[in-house]
Amino acid sequence: MRVFVAVVPPAPVVEAVEEFLQPRRDALAAEGRWRWTRAEHLHLTLAFVPDLDAWREEELIAAGEEFAARQQPLEVRLSGAGAFPDPGAARVLWAGVDEERPGTLADWAAGTRRVLSRAGARVEGTRFTPHVTLARSVGGRHAAGHLLQALDTLRTPAWSVDELVLVASWLGEGPSRTPRHEVRHRWPLGKDRA
Repeated sequence: MRVFVAVVPPAPVVEAVEEFLQPRRDALAAEGRWRWTRAEHLHLTLAFVPDLDAWREEELIAAGEEFAARQQPLEVRLSGAGAFPDPGAARVLWAGVDEERPGTLADWAAGTRRVLSRAGARVEGTRFTPHVTLARSVGGRHAAGHLLQALDTLRTPAWSVDELVLVASWLGEGPSRTPRHEVRHRWPLGKDRA
């Protein structure tokens, strides 16, 4: 099963992103170059496993519980925009993340990747860049400098990240052949500090 560990923004932040994106999506709809992320799929991935053996899930959940209990909640906000691999030939448009304690999300990403590896999962990923995917290109890479200028003004309300989420993803099983996501477990942060 495909799974990822993520930070999921609360409803008011998702609504702010949707309100911000709507006129931009409408303006670009005729081009058909971008597939925009559905509101319920907005998340910040800390670690991704393309194929987790189902029998390892319980061990992973227990290890994740221990990891999350040692972490303190963190205040973040979505701010600005970027593109992977670069604005001149973009495959992904994303919102940036401002952290109350810079580097904490990178520490969480490294920690969750270690937890997944110790639970026997093969973790995929490159250098961690905290972001929330807003859109993916359709039909190859596209120049996105003009879009990034419009998206760079995104600023959401801040929120306190108080849990990490384990999500299973089934490709092509959602509306319009998008992925179907299922929250498998929620790990509250900071239980050791309570």
